[in-house]
Amino acid sequence: MTLPDLSAEIGGIFLGSIQGRWEGKPPSAIQKDQAFGRQAITLTGFSDDAQADLTVHGGEDKAIHHYALDHYAAWKNEGQMAAGTKPAAFGENIATTGLTEENLCIGDILKLGTATVQISQGRQPCWKLGLHTGNEKMPYLFQKTGRTGWYYRVLETGTAAAGDRITLIERRNPDWSVLRVTRARLTRRVSPEEAQALAELTDLAIGWRQAFARMAGGDTKEDTSARLAGQH
Repeated sequence: MTLPDLSAEIGGIFLGSIQGRWEGKPPSAIQKDQAFGRQAITLTGFSDDAQADLTVHGGEDKAIHHYALDHYAAWKNEGQMAAGTKPAAFGENIATTGLTEENLCIGDILKLGTATVQISQGRQPCWKLGLHTGNEKMPYLFQKTGRTGWYYRVLETGTAAAGDRITLIERRNPDWSVLRVTRARLTRRVSPEEAQALAELTDLAIGWRQAFARMAGGDTKEDTSARLAGQH
């Protein structure tokens, strides 16, 4: 297999702290602001970044969130995002042009500055995305379009800065694009055979593998009200 020539300049690195954003709602670190200079990358992501609810955000399988700047134009053209919106409107840590859910695959290994990272899963949007963007439909639109971004686990720590490159160095699962797997996970429209294959895909984050194992066994029901609408 010929390795695709996929590389992009890091347009920006965005980090956040835990804040009380919305009255009566849990705190969040979805507000990410541009960071300047070299940033240390640990096994759980950028050292100066934070996540509020570690049961669903962060951790080694969701250390860094990457979003394609390519999608911003589409959101604006569709009237879902204000014309002057800039990264990191969705709480992403990294923004680039040219790398997307369609041309990247689960398990892809990339050089990020001096660090080495691996794509572990797509993003499952939650209600905080709707409040943060001022568009309550955004979590549902993320699911509908598959324009969710993706997460990295860190294989080798290092540093990165805006202007550095992020480059694909190994492709392990060419049949499983981020888009294909994320759509299967979020829509749960997947054949038992495909669900079983994904349950056994060791490069995929363990939570998603467990979800696909349930789907392979015929359990495709999932209550998403708490995640999407903040209902408990």
